[in-house]
Amino acid sequence: MSDTPYFKHHVFFCMNKRDDGRNSCGDHGAETAQKHAKKRCKELGINGHGQVRINQAGCLDRCEEGPLLVVYPEGTWYTYVDKEDIDEIIDSHLVGGKVVDRLKI
Repeated sequence: MSDTPYFKHHVFFCMNKRDDGRNSCGDHGAETAQKHAKKRCKELGINGHGQVRINQAGCLDRCEEGPLLVVYPEGTWYTYVDKEDIDEIIDSHLVGGKVVDRLKI
């Protein structure tokens, strides 16, 4: 068994939609953002075993700060507004290894 992680970065987008009126990531473009990230990583050729995996997640229990995603194994939490923010997270963190401080929560 290898000590090398299966993915260098595993990214989870909260897709939660609450039905009680509280803020929900799913109500703030999470699905569009997740699909964009997945497509962009494929275009860059950084997806798959040993590289990056983009996933949907249920509630990550931080919707009040969202929309949000988390990058593992680092455990870095980000919020975002648009595709440009997602691109910055991909380019800086996933490709370049540098945390995007302005989007970090």
